[in-house]
Amino acid sequence: MLRNRYDPMNLFELVPALGLELEPELTQLDHLLDDDRLFQTVRADLVRRYPQTATRGRPSTPVEVILRMLVVKRLYRWSYAETEQFIGDSLVLRQFCRLYLERAPDDTTLIRWAKVIGPRTLEQVNERVVELARVLKVTRGRKLRVDSAVVETNIHHPTDSGLMGAGVRVLGRLLRRAKEVIGAAPELGQGVFRSRTRSVRRLAQRMHRVARRKGEDAVDAMKQAYGKLIAITQQTEAQAEKVCTVLRSRSERTARRLVEQFERFLPRVAQGVSQSIRRVMDGEVVPAKEKILSLFEPHTQVIVRHKVGKPVEFGRKLWLEEVEGGIIGGYRLLDEPGQDYAYLEATLADHRRRFGHPPWLLAGDRGVSSPKNERLAREAGVKRVVLPGDGKGSPKRREMERQRWFRRGFRFRAGIEGRISVLRRCYGLARCPDHGLDGMGRYVGWGIVTANLMKIAQTVATRSIEAANAT
Repeated sequence: MLRNRYDPMNLFELVPALGLELEPELTQLDHLLDDDRLFQTVRADLVRRYPQTATRGRPSTPVEVILRMLVVKRLYRWSYAETEQFIGDSLVLRQFCRLYLERAPDDTTLIRWAKVIGPRTLEQVNERVVELARVLKVTRGRKLRVDSAVVETNIHHPTDSGLMGAGVRVLGRLLRRAKEVIGAAPELGQGVFRSRTRSVRRLAQRMHRVARRKGEDAVDAMKQAYGKLIAITQQTEAQAEKVCTVLRSRSERTARRLVEQFERFLPRVAQGVSQSIRRVMDGEVVPAKEKILSLFEPHTQVIVRHKVGKPVEFGRKLWLEEVEGGIIGGYRLLDEPGQDYAYLEATLADHRRRFGHPPWLLAGDRGVSSPKNERLAREAGVKRVVLPGDGKGSPKRREMERQRWFRRGFRFRAGIEGRISVLRRCYGLARCPDHGLDGMGRYVGWGIVTANLMKIAQTVATRSIEAANAT
């Protein structure tokens, strides 16, 4: 049964000699997390974990504790196991998380609850956090700067050979589990459960040696090796298809789970084989949007950024809308890795809905700039549009970009680069360890929500300290 909170108590009163208290920022963060709308938004997801979660079963970890522990986890960039350990060992964090003298939830328990909270819910949580920032006068939404960043997926550098090797390894592991369920099954033929992982490993070592050679002989040898790798992968696919057909007729729970896993990975392995045939055997240039880069993170995209030291990144683009005060008003994971100018119209509409008025200043880089976007911004009521043109531009355009207000606006735009750096270094948005597109949405959402909460807490705490010093 889902509980809302534990009975309140003050741990600091139990050991007054230690003089324990929350830091000013944690005190303000504690007040922010007391907001009932934040609580109810998260609870609405948690209550849907099972049909009778709200009324039946053993008493669960309270919603209040889950919410605060997940915020603390991202605030200090801990793993789930570290979160359990450090909160359990700290009286200050026990008080902050409202855990009191209860046993800290196990890390696996926290993981299961965290997966119930969806990406869309975290967007709603962030909307409420931005509203709190307005109420506390941390921001008024008068200035808006936009940019995109890349959140990398947790994969190694993708290659076609590595993709097929992973496919053989995964399907071989599933075949081994299927053999335990259906037995020897002689009717399926000899060698249907055979694992070809060792053959792939030997072939991969051979390909590494060939890759160091040069000349036409090396090209032919690499092509032959790819041909053998493709044949081995296709043989493993055929074995998996036969076994999956038999498993579909079984009613055991384990059999159904294996069928789900086979049906998840077989199309991805087939796509990897297809792109290898097209690229290596047929010499075709396969478009990036038609490629699969990972069996486990199929949502990964090729993002060409032309950055020094990292011209290509593998992950998803993240669109950020920052207002003055250091608050991320809105964000979204983009479906396509192309140019950014297509997202400004929706951003302006969301800003008006969020703050009740258009921004006085809009700033972006050349990826956002276009004549259409400038017109849309002015029609939306933006007074200062700072979108530098691409290329040399007309004399009139160059004269406008030399004006003082434009240069000051462009310096304001540069601040979002620092905000992106903070999100990557301090809140973990450089690389996403969670699986799947929903996992990435949750991971990004918690990072931005925590960053906004901490920025509000720091601003309000600084005001309180300055007011106390002034008196």
